[in-house]
Amino acid sequence: MRRLAVFGGGAWGTALAIVARRAGSEPVLWARDSALVATINARHENPVFLPGVTLDPAISATDDAAAALDGAEAAVLAVPAQFLRGVLAVLAPRVPVLLCAKGIENGTLKTMSEIAAEIAPSVPAAVLSGPSFAAEVARDQPTAVTVASRDEAIARAFMAALGTMRFRPYLSHDPIGAEIGGAGKNVLAIACGITDGRGLGDNARAALITRGLAEIARLGQAKGADADTFRGLSGMGDVVLTCAATQSRNHALGVALGQGAGLGEVLAGTRSVVEGVATAAALAELARRLNVEMPITEAVDGVLHRGLSIGAMIEALLARPYRAE
Repeated sequence: MRRLAVFGGGAWGTALAIVARRAGSEPVLWARDSALVATINARHENPVFLPGVTLDPAISATDDAAAALDGAEAAVLAVPAQFLRGVLAVLAPRVPVLLCAKGIENGTLKTMSEIAAEIAPSVPAAVLSGPSFAAEVARDQPTAVTVASRDEAIARAFMAALGTMRFRPYLSHDPIGAEIGGAGKNVLAIACGITDGRGLGDNARAALITRGLAEIARLGQAKGADADTFRGLSGMGDVVLTCAATQSRNHALGVALGQGAGLGEVLAGTRSVVEGVATAAALAELARRLNVEMPITEAVDGVLHRGLSIGAMIEALLARPYRAE
């Protein structure tokens, strides 16, 4: 995989194009915004989503999806989770795809690999997940991630296309587990942000992280995932990073909510997608469908989408009966 089409002109797509170039691949970055494409090509920078990071001049950008795929040996899909289906339908890819969004599709309740299998069943797919803030990846700070696929050859090909000394991919055979971990941690990060915004302390955050990871693992196992996956980079690693870092958009949203801001107000102030907002509803519904108890996810969904007050959310979680760990 020497020539890669990277779809998604946000921070993560841009960072992955940078990583691919460092690894010796030839990335073409696709973005919908023609003005942003022109800026990237002229200034070798994405000032909207990754300001201050210089792009290798060999990274070109386009708003033409067909042009991005022309000659590509693989596609890296870094578009938001709720847009993946539409992008796949338009692209009709015939080359292997790397799925980089962390979410669950509303309505269908499918993971990204399940959507890919539905839209492009003959196309090999892998999942990229793990603790990886785009800005740090772009600045070449050490990062370890998971590349998960049931097709080991495809996973290893993507590892070779992106791996460097400072961007270290680890192989997994459990894409569903990696996806449930990546989606669930965004919802959990909102919960942790709310507790931080309310000033409830480090003990409360640690409890949420621990119990939240347990409920994410329960859901993953109900979908056939391996329990060990949730102790790895795409489980515990991503949870630890996202739930305690101010760089996290999901955590920052939770902090703002905890401090009294409204959801619409917070979302209006960012151009980036906060994946945990849509995923909270989908994950809670998926848990109900699979009869999996996920009280923290249910609470976050209640605050975001069902009119539950933050005070009532906290009381409900604290009033739960004592049980074995």
